[in-house]
Amino acid sequence: PATTLARPDIVDRNGRLMATDVQIPALYADAALIQDPDETAERMVALFGHKDVRGLRKSLADKSNRFVWLKRGLSPRMAQSVHNLGLPGLSFVDEVRRTYPAGRLGGHLLGRVDIDNRGTAGLERYIDEMGASEAAHGARLSARAPVRLSVDLGVMHALNDELLAAIDRYEAAGAAGIVLDAQSGEIVASVSLPGADPGSAEEGLDPSRTDKLMAGTYELGSVMKLVTVAMALEDGKTPDTMVDTTAPLTAGRYTIEDLHPLGRPMSVAEVFIHSSNVGAGQLALQSGAERQKAFLERLGLWAPLGTEAGSGPEPLRPQSIGRAEQITLSFGHGLAVTPLQFVAAAASLLNGGTRVTPTLLSRDGAAQSGDQVVTAKTSEALRALMRLNVTDPSGSGRRADVAGYRVGGKTGTAEMAVDGGYKKKSVIASFLGAFPAEAPRYVTFVMLFEPKGQKETGGEITAGRNAAPVTARIIERIAPLLGVRVAGL
Repeated sequence: PATTLARPDIVDRNGRLMATDVQIPALYADAALIQDPDETAERMVALFGHKDVRGLRKSLADKSNRFVWLKRGLSPRMAQSVHNLGLPGLSFVDEVRRTYPAGRLGGHLLGRVDIDNRGTAGLERYIDEMGASEAAHGARLSARAPVRLSVDLGVMHALNDELLAAIDRYEAAGAAGIVLDAQSGEIVASVSLPGADPGSAEEGLDPSRTDKLMAGTYELGSVMKLVTVAMALEDGKTPDTMVDTTAPLTAGRYTIEDLHPLGRPMSVAEVFIHSSNVGAGQLALQSGAERQKAFLERLGLWAPLGTEAGSGPEPLRPQSIGRAEQITLSFGHGLAVTPLQFVAAAASLLNGGTRVTPTLLSRDGAAQSGDQVVTAKTSEALRALMRLNVTDPSGSGRRADVAGYRVGGKTGTAEMAVDGGYKKKSVIASFLGAFPAEAPRYVTFVMLFEPKGQKETGGEITAGRNAAPVTARIIERIAPLLGVRVAGL
């Protein structure tokens, strides 16, 4: 028989079980002891639905075959049914089999194992690469210490629950959300819907169930204005610096204008709060193409980003940056990155300016000591703008406010890119959140794929009307779980 692997348990940051091995019977035949190969083959086909009946009959008729797998991973009830047949030459052997008590929750992160309990994807493959699994001689279970993750199953459940409700409420095709510790880089929760059961190879290979947060790249739209404004502040501008937004911008045959133009110059703060494409484009042009590319590189948005669950895909980026590319990059078009990449960059901008590298392994909240990507002054200004965008009556993030938790945030509504163009009226609505806003411990990112206009949204599909209120519901539920105190208490 093939050697199966004994694997250590996987637990969440609080020790709650996410993956474990169980001993389970497997059925094999010793052809030398089979008295009637035809009857045995027919009974096995009736029980298990073997496709190759002729091949099975031939294997069982060859007396030199002392070990023929008939069925692995039998349930106790099925094993009893085989036992009751009383057919000679059939025997059981115990194997270890991976099981996932939380079902689809965390499935994208955990990955999969094969029939021999070897990791083929995600954290399961990482465990093998680190040498933490071992041959399961005699179906022995692993005695190694559990692998403790950074995720919190309670927070994962709340996030999953609210994203499912959002899909239903806004008739969305899918949703995704992540909660990242802005100091330690720990991924506290990560949910991509539709989910994937780590115990199902079919679901794991289903393209519609791909992890949107770590394996998919998207143009994220106006949430990227956080990066553009950060670059402008680093280049010496202040939130009060005025920007010429009186007329649309042109680049070749393209004209870039604002959805709700004010028809007057705006301050940098107003560019952020009113989510002005013209203003962001002007800021990028003033910084210059080389500076813009270097800043995106410094934030990790120009190269792949992976985690212990696997390597990330290459960002889709322009081959060269001319005037048109400078402008579109400034408001989140023309560059497709994984949502995890963007969240890591945002956390680095908001936590005081220290680069964080996302991890799925528990660090017990210990802050990372990464490079300084922006000054503490720039980071402080960005936090104030994020908060203002939620508290200002005209701010695009005002529906993300949560009583007692001082949320900061930025909206993004990006038309979905398809076949070299854009799918009109089909958007990814996203919201970047941070709390507590004055010193963010946690950064959240919520994405709704192809939401539909509803009566409650006034028929609109913009992020301020859907992803922002979803973020408010999520933070309201998870902040107490994370031990974040209500302001003033």
